[in-house]
Amino acid sequence: QVQLVESGGGLVQAGGSLRLSCAADRRIALSYNLGWFRQAPGKEREFVSGIDLSGGRIWYADSVKGRFTLSRDDAKNTVYLQMNSLKPEDTAVYYCAGGARLLSTTAVDYVYWGQGTQVTVSS
Repeated sequence: QVQLVESGGGLVQAGGSLRLSCAADRRIALSYNLGWFRQAPGKEREFVSGIDLSGGRIWYADSVKGRFTLSRDDAKNTVYLQMNSLKPEDTAVYYCAGGARLLSTTAVDYVYWGQGTQVTVSS
């Protein structure tokens, strides 16, 4: 049963922008904080950004602060990750996740995961 569905990935040049979307099952959207992680080839999955149930608290990895913006649309049960000033080091598969632990940056705290969407930034 698909519960988190990511979209919006693609190929972009350095300095460009992409917006990722994560459509969540309503039950997850109403009960869990939502976040994004990414995993580059040969590297561990790393936290990118998270947002709480109300949208009032948003937290970011230092590597994306000032460039990425996370938001949520509760009417659509969807979160959006706006990525600007993209760099080649942002290249990774981006995963949407749902978890109960507020402000968590740790993958083990997230219990629901999407299939991922590829983001490739060319230099």
